[in-house]
Amino acid sequence: MTPAPADPGSAGSAGAPAHPVAEGAPGAVLVIISGPSGVGKDTIIDALKRRHRRHRGPRRHDHHFVVTCTTRSRRAGEVEGVSYHFLDRAKFLALKEAGELLESAEVHGNWYGTPRAEVVEYLQRGMDVVLKIDVQGAQKVKEQVQDAILIFVVPPSMEALFRRLRSRATESAEELEIRQRNAAIELARAGDYDHVVVNEDDEVERTATRIDEIISAEHAARTGRRVRI
Repeated sequence: MTPAPADPGSAGSAGAPAHPVAEGAPGAVLVIISGPSGVGKDTIIDALKRRHRRHRGPRRHDHHFVVTCTTRSRRAGEVEGVSYHFLDRAKFLALKEAGELLESAEVHGNWYGTPRAEVVEYLQRGMDVVLKIDVQGAQKVKEQVQDAILIFVVPPSMEALFRRLRSRATESAEELEIRQRNAAIELARAGDYDHVVVNEDDEVERTATRIDEIISAEHAARTGRRVRI
């Protein structure tokens, strides 16, 4: 994550150095996938990666899945640099202050952020860039990148969402209560998104297929356009 040169005339987040406006290659799109905790975002991202490994070809647009930075502890089975960039709080806040995060937000007591340089690099290579971001961060990116495509993943019901949260057993009772309360608030933001996709129980492959279809349709509608970031 090499810092980009500052440009005093360009807009940046409050308190952070500004960056020059960058343009992606023609046709490359920026996709944001978000939804409440427990809806299955990580599982969906894994399914999308598998689809693109199976179907990669000369007529298919390559995807790059950005790895988010976080201050939360690593869970069992998670891999540094693959699941997340796991940082201590001081290092994360240093990146934030240096303007190296496209967006950042404190969620459930931990910081999460998207490395800006990685997003710019792969858009300029002509690849679609996929971000997995919480609701707070998605809105921040949309404010900076008007052409970003926002996809909101929702559960089939609140009961199903709460069941998924309880079954993964990764939070304390207090943390679980916070996530359940926040989920209801986040679901009310679905209207802020370009597309809403229901992730039915045990239907993650269908959900990934639907998201792929949305991205393909957006490509057809945006041929030659350049994402400005």
